[in-house]
Amino acid sequence: MSYWALVPKGKKKMSLYDPYIGRDEGPSKLNTTFDTNDLNNSINRYSSTQCVQVPRANGWGDSLQGGGRKLSCPGRYSHKYYVTEIQRRGTSFLANATSEYSDNANDSGVFRSPQINGKTIGATLDVVYKYSRAYTLKGTALSIISISLLAVQNLSDFTPSFFLGVLQALLGGCLANLYVVGINQLSDIEIDKVNKPYLVLASGELPVKTGILLTSFYALLGLCLGWSVKSWPFRLGLFLWYAFGTAYSVHIPLLRWKRIPVLAAMCLWSVQGTIVPVLFHLHALTYIKGRTLVLSKHALFVSGIMSIYGIVIALFKDVPDVEGDRINGINSFALQFGQKRVFWICIWLLEMANGVAILTGLSSTHFWIRSIMVIGHGILGLILWRNANLVDLQSNDAIESFYLFIWKLYYAEYLLVPILRF
Repeated sequence: MSYWALVPKGKKKMSLYDPYIGRDEGPSKLNTTFDTNDLNNSINRYSSTQCVQVPRANGWGDSLQGGGRKLSCPGRYSHKYYVTEIQRRGTSFLANATSEYSDNANDSGVFRSPQINGKTIGATLDVVYKYSRAYTLKGTALSIISISLLAVQNLSDFTPSFFLGVLQALLGGCLANLYVVGINQLSDIEIDKVNKPYLVLASGELPVKTGILLTSFYALLGLCLGWSVKSWPFRLGLFLWYAFGTAYSVHIPLLRWKRIPVLAAMCLWSVQGTIVPVLFHLHALTYIKGRTLVLSKHALFVSGIMSIYGIVIALFKDVPDVEGDRINGINSFALQFGQKRVFWICIWLLEMANGVAILTGLSSTHFWIRSIMVIGHGILGLILWRNANLVDLQSNDAIESFYLFIWKLYYAEYLLVPILRF
């Protein structure tokens, strides 16, 4: 939340006040003062886009006063102030003071930038972006584009109709992905307060009501899109995606399958190993004139490889979360068999996938495809093994960082998919 005020220069003392210290007696003054000349000197050291931090004493005040001018931020939870975008204007300078948790300012001398629910538009969009868990969204978009291109055999297959089908798949897949990550966060708020307190719902950065509205919007829009598209593979794939995502997370009798490791793995495998590489591939084929809906050996190969990735992601995502899972009764494989054992099971599964891809590449009759398949998967296997041996298994941060690295391997695998012609 941003507030603007003109603060006069000169040799004056400015004090921090906190109206919530001794609130029964009114605002109390903190033992903190600083010279505005010090602030003026900071102008010479920092550009207008850098920050000058107001000094801290026993706490952060709720109002900043000087020379009869007051910069007020009366929010109850105000605790951080920064002075930014400082400009010299004759005998005064313009300061933008920002409070991360401030409520509305009522001072007539203070002007607010455009806001939504107490946040600037930019801050609101940033929270919505973080709620989307963008690394999964990137994987969804890349996998759909890649598996659609695998259906192409000739340049003549690139028609407006084909691109329309790919666009439909992209929109539907991304909406389904947004719904799944949203319903999972809504269902796991208490768990995430232990395992992932930085998530926007667990931290309180995004209100639960807003999360429910966003997730409901993604569901409604995606299902409407699926109903409007005359492609049975697309409709079936989208329906299954929403169904498995719901069954995985929600607190409903006979559901919340994430509590049962086998069912949890099946949910993620269904999306990564079947819905995207099979049904969305068939959807692309429906938009290529003269092609029958038959899975090629290339699509079956991709389904097999990505099934392994789906199982690995399902197993690995719980490795750094054992503490929260234990508290909330989620009996994951990592909790049953230990983090280290599950970690190395995942590594060996991925190395097995790379080995199968290398052997398949060697069977290709095309030299350039054989070279790319062998060299590409050989490099991926070596990088995976090297990085796995550098992970500190006592650090959840290191494990979670490696989980994101697995997603990068997932991206790389789908970059290789369109050239699979063996």
